[in-house]
Amino acid sequence: MRYLVAVSGGVDSVVLLDMLVKSAEDELIVAHFDHGIRSDSADDARFVEALANSYGLPFISKREELGAASSEMLARERRYAFLRIAAKEHRARIVTAHHQDDVLETIIINIARGTGWRGLAVMGDKTIERPLLAFTKKYIYNYALKNQLEWVEDRTNMSDKYLRNRVRRKMPILSSDQRSQLVKLHDSQIMLADQIDEEALIYMSNSRYFLTMIDEQSSIELLRTWLHEQGVSLTRPQRLRMLHAIKTAKPGHIFEAGADCRITFTSREFIVKHPL
Repeated sequence: MRYLVAVSGGVDSVVLLDMLVKSAEDELIVAHFDHGIRSDSADDARFVEALANSYGLPFISKREELGAASSEMLARERRYAFLRIAAKEHRARIVTAHHQDDVLETIIINIARGTGWRGLAVMGDKTIERPLLAFTKKYIYNYALKNQLEWVEDRTNMSDKYLRNRVRRKMPILSSDQRSQLVKLHDSQIMLADQIDEEALIYMSNSRYFLTMIDEQSSIELLRTWLHEQGVSLTRPQRLRMLHAIKTAKPGHIFEAGADCRITFTSREFIVKHPL
């Protein structure tokens, strides 16, 4: 199996890469996305390239000038766009270094924002491998120190500008029981999401009439599945706006759905016109 390993240069991805190399079971390609948000972000790219070279692994990267004012969401969208294109070109599966603390942070953030049920089923995308989900941040740090690994620290991780950083600093307040309950809740929601996704594959459709006639929640889920099959991922609010356009847009209208995705309409169907 060939894997495209997303390496930022931080401790999580450095540990992930070291673990995968030591397993010596698969072909690995190191991938780095330089968002250009920090003035010194190019230094991270050079560090990751040197790291890949030290393991004797191929290295690919891309730089974009997103700028200091860019949001976390935009940076994430552009990073995954790069990873998905690169994975397709190299016929590889994407591997990221998300761990248990990342899951819990995301759940807490989603709850604070008023999430729907999928906000608890985070990081369940089956197209991405996340082998560190069972490990805590503490375990990852200890592994790095024990194995004398080097990594870079992203100074934006200390900024209160980002909600995730504020949540991260409060994470130690969670008791072991609370962490365990959240992990169990996450696992059960992932199972539910898998069951719903299987059903949605059966009924998904790009028929405007069909999605107009069924209830909104079902339409949103079917839209999610249909878009995923087209290689597009939209948030729930974006899909709600898209559903409104499906119900009201005139034939020939082009709808800017988000994530660089445009939808065009006929009288009966909607079509991804310009996916990324």
